[in-house]
Amino acid sequence: MHLEFRHLRTVKAIHEAGGLARAADLLHITQSALSHQVKGLEDQTGVELFVRRSKPLRLSAAGHKILRLAEEVLPKVAALEEDFVGLRDGTTGRMHIALECHACFEWLLPVLDMFRKAWPDVDVDIRPGLAFQAMKALRQEEVDLVLSSDPEHQADIEFKPLFDYAPMFVAAAGHPLAQKDFIVAEDFRDEVLLTYPVERSRLDVFNELLTPAKVEPKAIRQVELTAVMLLLVASNRGVTVLPDWVLHEVKNNRDYVVRPLTENGVVRRMYAAIRSDDAAKPYMAHLIRMARTEPVKLQRGPA
Repeated sequence: MHLEFRHLRTVKAIHEAGGLARAADLLHITQSALSHQVKGLEDQTGVELFVRRSKPLRLSAAGHKILRLAEEVLPKVAALEEDFVGLRDGTTGRMHIALECHACFEWLLPVLDMFRKAWPDVDVDIRPGLAFQAMKALRQEEVDLVLSSDPEHQADIEFKPLFDYAPMFVAAAGHPLAQKDFIVAEDFRDEVLLTYPVERSRLDVFNELLTPAKVEPKAIRQVELTAVMLLLVASNRGVTVLPDWVLHEVKNNRDYVVRPLTENGVVRRMYAAIRSDDAAKPYMAHLIRMARTEPVKLQRGPA
């Protein structure tokens, strides 16, 4: 049996209209064409679909089976059509994000909260588990955006600059290094360095300071949560280096000191890596605009 969407729509329309004439009007076809379609469908099934001696026209048992199928399938088809319209218009889609920046949760979650309100039909997700194969996941369309401070030249991938930030040294107020105006690589030799549980190649303190100077801290302790890391720092259990947007509340807290790395400071840039084909999508452009402004508010701190 060759059953088409138009057959489902026909059976449903006749059931709802109670007759061929009204159903033909609903379907915008002639009554003759509708009768021909019904006869063709009955010839295929080998059974009558309507009790023709009744007024209004009623479905037979076989007709009710097709009606149930129509009521199940047609709404799904209509929803799919709406999705396709949304995709063409750029109002629906997917925004799955991978992080190469553990501390980005600090500003990303508020941004995504605003984003979901502006784009309720875009599916949003964060994939931290893909952090160290994030670019591969982007190329394979497993994710749609990667937050990274390490741009790479790759075909069909665009790195959109978001904002500049400064990695900052943080220690307890009573720490001996609190007396210094800035921190250099040698200062870490006798320190327990608190870091996120990521590879060294993803940590600014190693990339920009310790690795080039060939300096190794006394010990490294990995901590998952920023709040816990700061508690350990305040307890003088170690020192850390965090991006400035994380430290908007710490700067004025007497339990801590915040110092720049090196006399001239270190400045890094955060990027959003996206596929070139997605650059023109309205919701993608909107997210990138918000990601350029919201972290800066954290960097400035309370007004």
